[in-house]
Amino acid sequence: MRIIEDIISDRGSKYAVSGAPCASEDEAKALIRELKRAKKYAKATHNTWGLLCAAGPVKNDDGESGAGVIILRMLERAGLRDHLIVVTRWYGGKHLGGDRFRHVQEAVRIYLADLGLSADGG
Repeated sequence: MRIIEDIISDRGSKYAVSGAPCASEDEAKALIRELKRAKKYAKATHNTWGLLCAAGPVKNDDGESGAGVIILRMLERAGLRDHLIVVTRWYGGKHLGGDRFRHVQEAVRIYLADLGLSADGG
């Protein structure tokens, strides 16, 4: 699993992004379990994820309401299928409001750029 840590810090909240090739919801759940074997990720406030696979789009907000759909939308725009992306957040004690969605978008952008892809499909 490709993991990019300490990418965003805002008002105490910290973000990381990770992902891996993945073909199904069951495989995604297994990859999340693997990620959470690291104590740091098991203790995270949210491990939000999205996947576009043959069975259709699959997401899990993990308590960060609406974040999964943002990941799915960005996967669609980038044309990235059969690849799981997980945005992890450690809550820092202050509410971020709508900024948390911008941070999810930025985390996915960083991951896509690391793969050599654009969030705009190029």
